[in-house]
Amino acid sequence: MTATTTTLTAPSAPVRPGTRRSPAPAARRRAALHWIAVHTVAIAAALFFLLPFVFVFLTAVMSDSQAMSGALWPTEWHWSNYAEVFRTPGFLDWWRNSLMYAVLGTLFTLCSSIPVAYALAKFRFRGRRTAMLLVISTMMLPPQVVVVPMYLVWAQQFHLSGSLWPLIIPMAFGDAYSIFLLRQFLLTIPKEYLESARVDGCGEFRTLLRIIVPMAKPGIAAVALFQFFYCWNDYFGPQIYAAQNPGAWTLSYGLESFKSAHSVNWNLTMAATLLVMAPVIIVFFFAQKAFVEGVTLTGVKG
Repeated sequence: MTATTTTLTAPSAPVRPGTRRSPAPAARRRAALHWIAVHTVAIAAALFFLLPFVFVFLTAVMSDSQAMSGALWPTEWHWSNYAEVFRTPGFLDWWRNSLMYAVLGTLFTLCSSIPVAYALAKFRFRGRRTAMLLVISTMMLPPQVVVVPMYLVWAQQFHLSGSLWPLIIPMAFGDAYSIFLLRQFLLTIPKEYLESARVDGCGEFRTLLRIIVPMAKPGIAAVALFQFFYCWNDYFGPQIYAAQNPGAWTLSYGLESFKSAHSVNWNLTMAATLLVMAPVIIVFFFAQKAFVEGVTLTGVKG
């Protein structure tokens, strides 16, 4: 008879319910490759738009000699370039003027456009469609067509040439594009909300503030972002009204003067360019969720 030996193996530890075993390295690699393959086009597009910003940032922290050499990576990081830009005479004034222009212009546009959009979207009156067509027709008129008579009015009648007020004050009387966007968004709000508010004794102004504005926050955020970007990047308006007064220049217009004064200092020019773009990028980063909702939302949350 032959003796048979049995090998005893220790029982494996039981797997507790709700716990997952970590995937093997090969499985993780396959998952990563699959994700890259699926998002190839998105990754390529992201790199296409991101690389110019990376180039501007890297050039901004180079020395003068290295920025002119065509190098792609700085050998020494000169963070003092940003301080040098702020020490440029007038740069802080340009920053303050741009901030005032963008903030006041956005606030004036919202305060004047929201009531008009509310009236065109929810009121029933004779000539409502004609009024909407007139608003849309003003969008087809280029601002360059009326720039000469408008400049004469602001310069000769109100004596405001050399300042940004001729650009800020008209925004208190509404903006056609903002009115159109807000009106289209307000049309998606069911009229039952307004009828309930009127039954409870709310007037039109209180209904606008308590019902319409909270429900239209995504649309208002989208309009505010569009208007802020327009004012911050506006070059044509400051060139017409504030060119003769360097104390009223904005960043978009002053950057041209900065570039001419530092034509051989590409590192300082790139640093100034990055400082001009930074507020727009920061505002969009924090408001992108509301912006996307305002552009794509077609219904109302209950």
